Amino acid sequence: MTSLLRAEAKVALAGPVQMMDKLCEHFIEHGIVDRSERSARLEFAYGTASMEADRDGLHLRAEGSDATNLAYVKLSLAEHILAFAEGEAPRIAWSGDGAAGAPLPYFREMRVVGASSITPRMRRVRLKGADLGRFAVGGMHVRLLFPPKSGIVPQWPVTGEDGRPVWPKGEDRPVMRVYTIREIDVERGEIDIDFVIHEGDDTPGSTWALQASPGDVVGVMGPGGGELPAADWYLFAGDETALPAISRILAELPAECKATVLLEVADETEEQPLRSAANLDIRWMHRKGAPAGSTTLIEEAVRGIALPSDERRRFIWAGCEQTSCRCLKKLLRKEWKVPTSEHQVVAYWRAGHTGDNVDH
Repeated sequence: MTSLLRAEAKVALAGPVQMMDKLCEHFIEHGIVDRSERSARLEFAYGTASMEADRDGLHLRAEGSDATNLAYVKLSLAEHILAFAEGEAPRIAWSGDGAAGAPLPYFREMRVVGASSITPRMRRVRLKGADLGRFAVGGMHVRLLFPPKSGIVPQWPVTGEDGRPVWPKGEDRPVMRVYTIREIDVERGEIDIDFVIHEGDDTPGSTWALQASPGDVVGVMGPGGGELPAADWYLFAGDETALPAISRILAELPAECKATVLLEVADETEEQPLRSAANLDIRWMHRKGAPAGSTTLIEEAVRGIALPSDERRRFIWAGCEQTSCRCLKKLLRKEWKVPTSEHQVVAYWRAGHTGDNVDH
């Protein structure tokens, strides 16, 4: 029997019940919420949390089956309490498992062992590190932390008293971007990350991937993003930023599944072989010189798909630019009335912006 790790915190708040309302309203889309007048219990894929309100604030309790899951629960509660708080930010100081100042349980320092070009605009970097078993479950997305300077010992974040990472200051702070683990070999301690090569100077991930050589150090935080539900029929849609994720998912589908795959890329040179035991219908769409994020190819292709009319379990997954993401959500939710339990649409990037979710 697995013993749970636990932590508790008392957060002084002027309106604890109102804060609980906001937290429950937010987390209802991310887990199971059991609410009473002055208490609540939240169940996530990675752990559970409970809250009790009194006149002075909220009593928090976090539980997880391992150090990473517990850290995720503490982090989620702290981030949203601080985001929803009005006025001065309340202090959150956890006691119990997961001490402040300790290394983040979901962080690994890794080193490059190889790099190669998959297509003219996609580069694969292989990383090696220790104790990667936890990165094989609970999601396929990770945050890569690129040291700001080469040739120096990088400074990595540690656990803060509120459960959030405490980052190095100033020029020592690493640059962070979100990527997909394309493939993982736990026994060898290796993961493959595919990078879309972007043009321009403000593309730290692309630049790093192009210059990566054996021995280079990078930080990895994760995993995250959850896992897809089991289904008999899938529809996948995305541009090249979602291609690593779609490739990883297809490789893990069982033979009895059917999947339609709609992929937008620059041109035919960006097409990749996709391996799967499932029955695949793959359709490539080429922008033919149009800039990424400027076409409606994905939305039009999805509209042309006929959803199964029988009782088969179905699931729709899409990853693309933010505008396309909004269009697809409107199509699925407003027009097609697809339940939220049967689809997931993710904005992987936003045209004209850089940030945590841009370089994939």
